[in-house]
Amino acid sequence: MSLDERLTKIRDSPKLENQQQTKVVLVAIESTLREQNSEFTPTAYFAALLSLLGHHVSSENGISNKEVASAVIYLLDLVTPHVPAPLLRSKFGDILAILAPALIHPDAEAPLLRSSIGCLESLLIVQDGKAWELPQTAVGPRRAVAGLLQIAVDQRPRVRKRALEALAKILANPPPSPSLDHPAADMCAESALKMLKEGAEIASKMKKHKGAKEMQNNDPALMHALHLIKTVASASGGWPSRKIDVLCELLLNISKSSNEFLTMAAFEIFELIFAGMADELSSAKLPRLLEVITELQPSKTDSQLLPPWIAVISRGYEVSAQIEPEDTFTKLPELFDLVSVFLESPSHNIRISASECLISFVANLVPESVILDPSVYDEKILEKVAKKATNLLSVKYQAAWMEVFSLLSATFELLKWRAEPIFRPIVRAVGELRGNESFTGKKEADAVLSKAITAMGPDVVLEILPLNLPRPPPGQAGRVWMLPLLRDSVHNTKLAHFRAEMVPLSEALYQKVIEHGSKEKTMEVKVFETVVQQIWSTLPGYCDLPLDLTEAFDQSFAEMLANLLYGQADLRTDVCRALLNVVESNKAIVELEIDGEEDLIVQARVSRADAKKNLEHLAAFASNMLAVLFNVYSQTLPQYRGTILRTINAYLSIVPENELMETFERVATNLEAALAESGPQTQADKQKQDKTQTKMPPMSHTLMDLVITISLYLPRDSYPSLFRMAATLISKDDDPQLQKKAYKLIPRLAESDLGKAALRERNGDLQELLLQSSEKASAPSRRDRLAAISKIIDFLPETDLHFIPAILSEVVISAKEVNEKAREAAYDLLVSMGEKMALGGTIIQSKVPNMPEDAPSVEASLEEYFTMVSAGLAATTPHMISASITAVTRILYEFHSRISNETITNLLELMDIFLQNPNREIVRSVLGFVKVEVITLPVAIVKPRLQALLKHLMVWSHEHKAAFKAKVKHIVERMVRKFGVENVERACPLEDRKLITNIRKTREQKKKKKNADGGEEDEEPQEKRKGKFESEYDQAVYGSESEDSEEGDSEDEFVKRRQKETVGSKSAKGGNTYIVEDEDEPLDLLSKKALGNISSTKPIRQRQIPKKLTKARTDEDGKLILGADSDDEAAAPRARKSRKADADGDVEMDIGEPADGASLEAGINAYVDAIRGRDAAQRGQKGKLKFSNRKHQDGDDEMDVDDDEDREARKAKSGSGMGRGGMGRGGRGGGRGGFQSQRRGLGVQKARGGNAGNGSGSGAGRVQKSPRGKVRMGNQAFGKMKGWSGPK
Repeated sequence: MSLDERLTKIRDSPKLENQQQTKVVLVAIESTLREQNSEFTPTAYFAALLSLLGHHVSSENGISNKEVASAVIYLLDLVTPHVPAPLLRSKFGDILAILAPALIHPDAEAPLLRSSIGCLESLLIVQDGKAWELPQTAVGPRRAVAGLLQIAVDQRPRVRKRALEALAKILANPPPSPSLDHPAADMCAESALKMLKEGAEIASKMKKHKGAKEMQNNDPALMHALHLIKTVASASGGWPSRKIDVLCELLLNISKSSNEFLTMAAFEIFELIFAGMADELSSAKLPRLLEVITELQPSKTDSQLLPPWIAVISRGYEVSAQIEPEDTFTKLPELFDLVSVFLESPSHNIRISASECLISFVANLVPESVILDPSVYDEKILEKVAKKATNLLSVKYQAAWMEVFSLLSATFELLKWRAEPIFRPIVRAVGELRGNESFTGKKEADAVLSKAITAMGPDVVLEILPLNLPRPPPGQAGRVWMLPLLRDSVHNTKLAHFRAEMVPLSEALYQKVIEHGSKEKTMEVKVFETVVQQIWSTLPGYCDLPLDLTEAFDQSFAEMLANLLYGQADLRTDVCRALLNVVESNKAIVELEIDGEEDLIVQARVSRADAKKNLEHLAAFASNMLAVLFNVYSQTLPQYRGTILRTINAYLSIVPENELMETFERVATNLEAALAESGPQTQADKQKQDKTQTKMPPMSHTLMDLVITISLYLPRDSYPSLFRMAATLISKDDDPQLQKKAYKLIPRLAESDLGKAALRERNGDLQELLLQSSEKASAPSRRDRLAAISKIIDFLPETDLHFIPAILSEVVISAKEVNEKAREAAYDLLVSMGEKMALGGTIIQSKVPNMPEDAPSVEASLEEYFTMVSAGLAATTPHMISASITAVTRILYEFHSRISNETITNLLELMDIFLQNPNREIVRSVLGFVKVEVITLPVAIVKPRLQALLKHLMVWSHEHKAAFKAKVKHIVERMVRKFGVENVERACPLEDRKLITNIRKTREQKKKKKNADGGEEDEEPQEKRKGKFESEYDQAVYGSESEDSEEGDSEDEFVKRRQKETVGSKSAKGGNTYIVEDEDEPLDLLSKKALGNISSTKPIRQRQIPKKLTKARTDEDGKLILGADSDDEAAAPRARKSRKADADGDVEMDIGEPADGASLEAGINAYVDAIRGRDAAQRGQKGKLKFSNRKHQDGDDEMDVDDDEDREARKAKSGSGMGRGGMGRGGRGGGRGGFQSQRRGLGVQKARGGNAGNGSGSGAGRVQKSPRGKVRMGNQAFGKMKGWSGPK
């Protein structure tokens, strides 16, 4: 923005109050300049503003008027950059004398200071080298910078930020000179270092005096000094060379601070210094910096300072490798020695830092040229590194072996094939360690060996560490554990090794299996079978970009693989993956987009020319291999065909065209023969087949799968026969599965350019075919038929737009399909048809079936499309009307912003009518439409209709079926969100406003909770909802914002919502962890199984289900008996239900849950009464049990019906409302000790007199012990009860 534009903005429309004064000052200056007949130039403005500033700010009087002074300096800040540089240089002293009081005055406010800093910045940027030579004591730029450095550590954040920005800009614009650094850089660095040193010393003293609070208070001063240093270091010349050593020492001391922010700031400065030295100009400083940092090496036992020092060394040499890769590489052995000594440290942090630093050295200091084409000198350096790495496996470094293994893994991964032969000793050493049974680092050793296999090749590793199979030589152990490592790690190696070593080994082992015959398999035979499978599982890795494909993959190898495919079903998957890999890996190299030279490291030593040769070599075997794969495919069950089909696809892409045509003709001929032989297969047959999973599908289905696969690669000449085949099969309504596969041909062809061209040419024929076959389309083929129609629509010419209304009714009715994928396909097709109509064209309606020949043509548009879809609303069946409403809803959601308001209004009025329809299927669709209406349409359209809409909508809020009530509530919540509670409540009928009140209260509670929790709980559920639906339309129609409302939701919804809330609150607050342990035995936290007893949810004591459950009572006809005819019959089922006698006549109690309202305390009291009460069994002489026969005052011996007073007295004595029969379920009249239910049982008449059947008698339910110690019930508890007539 130019100066005139800025001044005009202030002059015309000052937005803020503080700019009002700026406008007054500007107008006054301009009027003065006008009176003096001066032009409005930057120089004139500058002179006038300086003069005015002198009147309001001075060293003697201070700031006389802060508002005017702030306005004047603000304008000066705008004007100064546009003033000629010579003027600013010549008048520097005078200008600084006027500005200085504003900068150093103690009462200066932040806005005034920020503008003053801006003026000073513009003034200092234009100074020349001569001015910068003046000492700091003289009035010159250095003095101004000194003042700016003091302001740069000001307590006010905005002032400090503005000062740092000004310093950065000044140092980034040095005057012309041969020096790399700005003339003031030394002074800035010195001042910044002084501030940092002072702050560090104060912090150190505070720490010694254990003044934690004071130290924390002093941290900001340290942080401000670090920011100042960061600003100086980020300048164009970087940190001055002469000050590097002091800075490094200070930063390393600060980086060991317990304050993580200080440590991060210190490392940021190191990073900044190194990044600044990555360019050629500043790179001269790097050797000195690295030398200084190396000299500052801390003690080997300093666990605080060593890790940051190691990290700085790592980053420094990474930058050095970018500038001088060759020279830095030569230092690699020395750096290995420098850092590897720290692996002896007992501190885990130091060992981790050292290993990561060494990994960084290998990753960044080894140039690609050393891997691709090393010189003799390079090889010697690598040998030295390998020797030092081998030494790390000595006992001296045993504590750091896990870190050393990580280093070795990274080294193998980065050096790739150059690790051979110099790293052979490492492979041998790690292999010997891994073979030791007592070695604990097997997992880490496996990782090293896996990387070694990938880098050096399996042939080299197996030469060093042979498998020793099938029988290991004397004194050597077998290494069958290496086979899984080979399976996962072999890549880009020699295929000849597999043929020479693995195939004979597999044959020898398999021969042992054959020799065993059909006898029962021993463990040894099973092991041999497993090893054979593991050997062949390595073949896909050998075939992944092999280096010797043209030599190793010959006719004999191809025949062997073909025989395996036929004869060994267990190895079929591995062989197919190998055949697939060998094609796909070479195709990936050929299809690489390479700019300039090829990167052979990325391409794994295989050039594009070599990859093309490999594919040409494989193409010679493709035809025969396809024949084998076709036969195997036809013999394999459908659930295992996936890998075979992918392999067929790969070989079809490389087979020569003439052989491809021959293959296709053979398959087509066989398909015709199979169609003639096979009978129809219904959907029921298909479902039966799916259940069994063992029956092969008809041959015609298998051949059709192959035709679909081949079709993508066929030449143009074969398309006519392909389309004829599709037309024949689409019309076959007696075999839905075959019809379904025929529809898949059209989308398959659309994947290739040739196929797209063919679909454009034959579009008319395909339209006619699809229209004619609409009545024969079966339900299973619906989704694929819609996908085929979608492709036809994509390639539909403007002259054939009549196809859209012709097929539209089928697409609309498909929107109500049971199959979800079919519905989704219908929705997508509706949208694509709308997009096609929006492109324009002419619809010749006379060509539409069932339309009169003189029907006028219409122009294609979205408005016309809506008219066509809405025509289904006039249907006679509710199903079609519902489908049409759903279709209209989908396209309205998609195109509402592209159609006229009149069309939308007509649709809304029409839906109001359907909302009053009594048919639930129609209304369910209308509710979806209303929801889309509320969410997507503009407020101006929906708001005037709220009253009429709510009137009809609230009728369905009382309907509980099909979740209508919940759906209406969700819609109303959306309305409240969009239009406000007041507007919705005003429009809602009076009798239904309770719902609005509920929603309002729920929203208020939610808002309070959000404010209390800082809004964290409310943000997470929204993120989770994003992935809940497959499309935005589904989210709009089926999604809800009312998860927080509880009223009107189902129990399942309530449970799910509570679970979500629990998860949300735990994630926000950190969550709780619980230990689940057995009552009898405490949890052993050192056990490996302890993790299974750690739970993130509070464990709930589960109810113990009795081992023996009682059976329901039935009569002779097997009918359930719910009551009895007499007292005895009523008591009998209760007795049977409550007890089961064992062989000795003892009764085991079936203790269930307490009745409603019974507390845990009540159950404990009942148990204590039964065991230790007055009726409990007592042991007399010789241990014999004796019982009290005394009759107590409250009549315990009989279960008479108690009156209210007796029952209350007994309650008070026992502490519970339960009889001593334990914690029974409390059925009415059962005497089982539960609370009386308020509701009568089925068929029970109202009892008169007392509370019959309460079962609270204490003597009736007493517990006894049998001689064998088992608890049993006294028999009189089930005797005849007085005063109870039983159920009628």
